Amino acid sequence: MLAKEIFGAGDAPPVVLIGGAASSMDWWHPDFCTRLAGAAGRPVIRYDHRDTGRSPASKPGEPDYTAADLADDVLTLAGGPLHLAGVSMGGAIAQRVAIEHPDRVLSLALIATTFAAGAAFGLPGPQPRIRDAFGLPAPDWYDRDAAAARIAENAARFAGTVPADPDTVRDLARHIFDRTTDMAAAQTNHWILADGRPLDGTSAYIRCPTVVLHGSHDPLFPPEHGRALAAAIPGARYVELPGMGHEVPPRPLWDQVIGEISGIAAAGSAPRTTRP
Repeated sequence: MLAKEIFGAGDAPPVVLIGGAASSMDWWHPDFCTRLAGAAGRPVIRYDHRDTGRSPASKPGEPDYTAADLADDVLTLAGGPLHLAGVSMGGAIAQRVAIEHPDRVLSLALIATTFAAGAAFGLPGPQPRIRDAFGLPAPDWYDRDAAAARIAENAARFAGTVPADPDTVRDLARHIFDRTTDMAAAQTNHWILADGRPLDGTSAYIRCPTVVLHGSHDPLFPPEHGRALAAAIPGARYVELPGMGHEVPPRPLWDQVIGEISGIAAAGSAPRTTRP
């Protein structure tokens, strides 16, 4: 069973916050979740992917699940229809769930992400500092200080120009280490996953209200990715977030992001029951 936390109350379909690769629920700050629940007037769920936080862990380098399983996990978090907000890999997961299960998804907020399948050809690649980062030797993920230092370094590397307090990021990294069952599995397995079953559909299959939120300074998926994704989803709206990099929206952007997620959730009142 996946570890999860619910903010707010009521019977309205919840907003599920889906993290990026190797990310536990901790990147969604509790204050953000509480404010979003109040603004949206519905519960908000954050959760740990498999191999992160307190969710089940497999052996490092030997994930016992597929990318398709990570998408299926979303449907286990609550019964009935859902509003999904995903960042990076979480945005791809949200797209997949909406494509495969249109009867379960009321709205989408896709943050700092790109196409779940196909259509990304010709879009700009990562900046050199990001390409170089993927070639760095791994630290000792079981050493608290070394692991926290690398997590904080990566956060700074992927950030934009919105200022962040380095001490706050390091404290968060230590907190993540302390509540993660197997840090080596958390930082390794999402990068080597098999796809599982093929994704039967494209972004054009998405019919629920959708907003694409993308940082103006995203070094992994430059803004062209967000613009192209919004153009490919019928009726989707593109919103560029000034100064944001490839990251969960930082605190100075919370008002805008919470407004966009709660607004798109209000627009999603009824799920589709059939695929196009």
